[in-house]
Amino acid sequence: MLEAQRNKNIEMYTFAEITKFSGYVGNFEVEITQKPRYTTQDCNGCGACFEVCPTIGACEFNQGMDPRKAIYISFAQAVPSKAQIDMKVCIKCGNCVNVCELKAIDFNQTETKITKKFGGVIVATGWDEFIPEIGYLGYGIYDNVITEVTFERLLAPNGPVVGHLVKPSDNQPPKSILFINCVGSRDMKRNIYCSSGVCCMVSIKNAKLAKSHNPEMEVVVSYIDIRAAGKGYEEYYLEARKARVDFIRTKVVSIEEDPQSKVLTVIMEDSLDPNNTIKKFEFDMIVLSTSMVPSKSFASLNELLGLQLSSNGFLKEFHQRLNTVDTDVPGIVLAGACHGPKDISESIMQAKGASSSMCKLLANREYRIDLIRAITDTEKCSGCGMCAATCPYQAITIDLEQGAIVDNIICRGCGLCASVCANEAITLRYYRGEHYNDLIDGILVNALR
Repeated sequence: MLEAQRNKNIEMYTFAEITKFSGYVGNFEVEITQKPRYTTQDCNGCGACFEVCPTIGACEFNQGMDPRKAIYISFAQAVPSKAQIDMKVCIKCGNCVNVCELKAIDFNQTETKITKKFGGVIVATGWDEFIPEIGYLGYGIYDNVITEVTFERLLAPNGPVVGHLVKPSDNQPPKSILFINCVGSRDMKRNIYCSSGVCCMVSIKNAKLAKSHNPEMEVVVSYIDIRAAGKGYEEYYLEARKARVDFIRTKVVSIEEDPQSKVLTVIMEDSLDPNNTIKKFEFDMIVLSTSMVPSKSFASLNELLGLQLSSNGFLKEFHQRLNTVDTDVPGIVLAGACHGPKDISESIMQAKGASSSMCKLLANREYRIDLIRAITDTEKCSGCGMCAATCPYQAITIDLEQGAIVDNIICRGCGLCASVCANEAITLRYYRGEHYNDLIDGILVNALR
């Protein structure tokens, strides 16, 4: 982000969201709503206001594990490095105003709307961590059961405990840790898909990091299958085994906590045992390797973009094998985990493909479309609106006098509108029913000879 900010050819809008979206390839019009930070451009992020602020909130960047002031900077590398005020916590005492030498505090700031035109759009909305329901595998009810993202913030040098591996319950180093893979993924009740081996590799990485903090610590990874299919991933997995990380192929049945010692008793079914033996283990800490799920922020955005989704809720590509970068809407391409679970290397590769596709599109200075588009017979059209409701590209509007009006640029010629029209008023150019009748008649004539 810092490099992007320094690039003169890149204009960044942070702490903002898209509120309106219209147009077509080469001529997209986007309304960007800039949320108020309640600090002006003069703010240099010195932090003097942090020290005098009396109110406390939970630090979102550290998964709520440590406090932050009502006026704060999101994280050390945030762009821009300027303070912002959380009005849900702020009591407007005015201490920050009094201490700011640059007079950069402005409680009267409001949302500002900016309208821009773009030739193309790259969607890179990322992913969210699957959050288990309260009580599932002890999550949310036992202090020492946490997710992988929370564990990483514990290990981070700029995290809530400055990189010391400790238990959330008492801030004491754990003597044993269990990593449970496939939490919320490969699960018929939650997410049926696999997160492309990402959670497997993350649990292996963090298990090795835990061992580096204390080589004598007992570190166990419970798994269904270890999916280490990337370049160098299998070797990395073998290195973890050499570092005395134990791997148990099992399904965790239940977890119980001792209220006094906070020790977690885990009941497992040993899937490698032909008798499916039930075994009990005790751990000080449990880390859930949860699945990757579509970004929650994208749900409202896609109401504006109108892109198709896969059965798993991720964005659907133009072709699952031959074109995984473009979407069905010309001028909108995909990058990263918005398309599906991906690790860093895959995300970078797709991002390069997306930028290449966009450069190719814009460099041509023209976009040619096929003539296979929906066409309306205004005499037959009753204006019922079924075609407009069915169109996945929002290419059809209903006029009370003219009936269904098709935007030939946005339309992709998929034919869904024709399939739902009761009056056969909307059809596809060059794909009319009589052509198929003639073709079928020709086939039957040749078959009878």
